[in-house]
Amino acid sequence: EMKRILITGAGSYIGTSFEKWLNRPQFAGMYQVDTVDMRGDGWREKDFHGYDTVFHVAGIAHKRMGKSKRYLYYKINRDLTIKVAQKAKKDGVKQFINMSSMSVYGATDGVITKKTKPVPVTDYGKSKLQADEELTKLQDENFLVAIVRPPMVYGKGCKGNYHLLEQYIRIFPVFVKIKNERSMIYVKNLVEFIRYLVNENKEGVFFPQNQEYVCTSTMAELIALVNGKRIIFIPFLGKVIKRINYNVYQKMFGNLRYEKVDLCNYVNFEKTICK
Repeated sequence: EMKRILITGAGSYIGTSFEKWLNRPQFAGMYQVDTVDMRGDGWREKDFHGYDTVFHVAGIAHKRMGKSKRYLYYKINRDLTIKVAQKAKKDGVKQFINMSSMSVYGATDGVITKKTKPVPVTDYGKSKLQADEELTKLQDENFLVAIVRPPMVYGKGCKGNYHLLEQYIRIFPVFVKIKNERSMIYVKNLVEFIRYLVNENKEGVFFPQNQEYVCTSTMAELIALVNGKRIIFIPFLGKVIKRINYNVYQKMFGNLRYEKVDLCNYVNFEKTICK
């Protein structure tokens, strides 16, 4: 039986990757995927009837916004998400999957479990958490809510921290030698996980991640290798960065990880860097 999926949010990295993934030849006839642009009010005219799943990816991420623009996080990440979910429920959609974030926990270090209480520190994290809480209230036996909180997502064409790391390594041949462990997820592992949520009509909170934790230094080494660069590791460099900017140090080299649940090993780690 064909699954009908509506992606709410046009042009997002994860939404586009998911659509491409489902349009591969091996899934022919299994999925019908449509996308609706969430900018403006046009989406309100869209009929959600007949869709099995709404996959909500519209949102604004860690943009540096002045205080006057902070309200946009709440308007888009919270209010818009709730309105879309209410419409999906009213139109008889069975499952709502929301792209949330690890940022809801406000942590830069340590292990997060399904029992960890979220304490977001940024407007981005707060707006995402408030949306998640409201979505959970909408859930009943006819309307299932799946909240996906991936760690750092990386892959070809991905913006964000991974992209910055890649750019840095192409320019500078030196890097910090450090042993740390982080949860990360390769984009193809993530979209395959979303496909599983759709197929199995899942509900709840999920931490999709690569099967193994990743060490930032190892990742840098692999990126250099793939780009044909030589890289020199300097052990004390970490201490220097830590002194200059502790927050940047924690973001890059902290041991932020989820407990080992929702593991995705569709593509193993070495191969993820090469693609």
